[in-house]
Amino acid sequence: MNFRLPAAQQLLVNTAREFLRRRCPPELVHAMAEDPRGIPEDLWKELSALGWPGLLVSGAFGGSDGTLVDVILLVEEMGRAGLPGPFIPSAVVATSLLQGAASRAQRERLLPAMALGDRLCTLALLEESAAFEPGALGMAADVGGRITGRKLFVKDAHLADDVIVVARGGGGINLFVVETRQAGIALLPMDTLSGEKLFEMVFSGVEARAGDLLGPAGGGWDLLEPALRVGALARSAEMVGAAEHLLDLAVEHARTRVQSGRPIGSFQAIQHQCADMLRHVDAARLLLYRAAWKMETGQEHAGDVAMAKAYAGDGCLAVARRTHQVLGAIGYCEEHVLHRFHKRIQAAALDFGDASLHLETVASAIGLT
Repeated sequence: MNFRLPAAQQLLVNTAREFLRRRCPPELVHAMAEDPRGIPEDLWKELSALGWPGLLVSGAFGGSDGTLVDVILLVEEMGRAGLPGPFIPSAVVATSLLQGAASRAQRERLLPAMALGDRLCTLALLEESAAFEPGALGMAADVGGRITGRKLFVKDAHLADDVIVVARGGGGINLFVVETRQAGIALLPMDTLSGEKLFEMVFSGVEARAGDLLGPAGGGWDLLEPALRVGALARSAEMVGAAEHLLDLAVEHARTRVQSGRPIGSFQAIQHQCADMLRHVDAARLLLYRAAWKMETGQEHAGDVAMAKAYAGDGCLAVARRTHQVLGAIGYCEEHVLHRFHKRIQAAALDFGDASLHLETVASAIGLT
């Protein structure tokens, strides 16, 4: 087997790694966790100039006709750097949903500006149970009616120009894409440990117009599921990148921290910790790439996506915990990046379904349910 990336993808990885090394240092990651906006406007413009928000957008709408694997490779580098901001909710989840569910008129209105990074979109799905399942939805809205209710944990809603609202209706699930800056929508910031910008969105009689409906009435969940799987893979890639960053931190510390006259990396206990961390990172990455490849090539992939997300959540959290053990007390200081990356991994492990939810999908895929 040849595991080498094609030249174009290797160039993407190298470019992203160098750009993020320069423009997203640890000091920025820490500062943006406390900043209300969450990402400098000039940084978003620079990465938009590289064409990253348009990777999944069709060339017919101003994008670059990139692949899912391209995006996974890019997000892995973003996770390694700890890049904050709306890339995954807008350029990955919302874009993939609009590409597959929107009418041509809707795509013409939204996608060209999204490909340039000039327009942002997010997804309003979760409610009080925080479950990524249709049965957990209480908000109802039909075409010609009004959208009223609350959505929780909406990512980067303060930056979004549009939001895709998931609601019961039409005998199933409806998806409406509505502008966020209109009367009847209120944003309430939610406190997070990770520094991610999450919001409660309160809808008070927002018009549910026919032109805002994605796909057929009642058929929204079938359209939404592939985008949720893409989101699960993107968050897995983010975790893999972050875990690899922490592995590098642990190994460098083990090489340079001297105790009893010798580097602590010469002690077997530390060696085994770092070796086990490498096992988790490599296994999570291979599961991630296989799932992304299967999804991209149209093969059966539900079980693979679920296995990749479940393993990344558990394995990358194990890497973060062991990095704390190798680094000791310094990793708990506010000024150190370790605690910030640990919290980001924890948040990503829960997003788009935790390990328990995805293991149920894996069990179903092997015929146990």
